[in-house]
Amino acid sequence: MAGFATSRPASLALAALLAFLNLFAFLLAVGAERRRSTGKVVPDEYDLRSYCLYDTDASTVYGVAAFFVLLLAQALVTAATRCLCLGPALSSRGCAVASFVLSWITFLTAEACLIGGSVRNAYHTKYLGYYMKHDLVTCATLRKGVFAAAAALMLINLLASLMYYWSYSRAATGGFIKHQNEVGMSMTDYGLDKGGSMP
Repeated sequence: MAGFATSRPASLALAALLAFLNLFAFLLAVGAERRRSTGKVVPDEYDLRSYCLYDTDASTVYGVAAFFVLLLAQALVTAATRCLCLGPALSSRGCAVASFVLSWITFLTAEACLIGGSVRNAYHTKYLGYYMKHDLVTCATLRKGVFAAAAALMLINLLASLMYYWSYSRAATGGFIKHQNEVGMSMTDYGLDKGGSMP
């Protein structure tokens, strides 16, 4: 039973940590969406061609940071529930498995949005007009909503992870308490008040 979370304070502490990490990653993703790189077409001072001038790469930094924070949160809940298929029978196994699947789907999709958006945001086609020898009309940028989608998926991932961990912890702790009660009852049956003899 050592693999299960059998104390309520430990469960609350981990749930609070998971909530903090997911919300922190959410804020980073929102910041990445708001600070997406933009480019404007400017003429070259030495030539008649134009090129794209991009602003800061802060969105890429936020996106990568959100990627690793969300990865840490998922690693924690996975490590805490590594005995999902072992131990006592889970009375709420269906809820735990459904939450587990939803948690991983939202996690993988959010991570894909974060890393894909970060890479795309960092890819600046600054001299495309120069090398292709034609004037630019618009500059290639990350489309709007990629980081926002990742942020929305993080909230769903948070709810699914907490439900998964809660279902798992409740089943594991409940099994432990039931086992303790059964032992207590068996010892009472053979006590002095029942006429039994002490060893």
